[in-house]
Amino acid sequence: MIKKIEAIIKPFKLDEVKEALQEIGLQGITVTEVKGFGRQKGHTELYRGAEYVVDFLPKVKIEFVCNAEIVERAIEIILNTAKTGRIGDGKIFVIPVENAIRIRTGESGIEAL
Repeated sequence: MIKKIEAIIKPFKLDEVKEALQEIGLQGITVTEVKGFGRQKGHTELYRGAEYVVDFLPKVKIEFVCNAEIVERAIEIILNTAKTGRIGDGKIFVIPVENAIRIRTGESGIEAL
């Protein structure tokens, strides 16, 4: 069974999370710079004497597909390395994947990973 994990984390935690995931044998990840807000609803900044709300904060989205056997370990790693204990630490989503196909070889399923 194949699962996709998406994690939204603080940008400065990316290297630490990536290195920890590589240690458990994760072959590759996709990283996207994103902006968004959750419960923290952004924050207020002062610019040239005027106050304004910055509601979309910079985050990093990590995505990877893996064998279901390592999902719990991968989640544990992300939780332990991305957590600061402050609001805005992010979220992890686990999504079932119906199939994966390697374009170069046509391999599918676990072999494609």
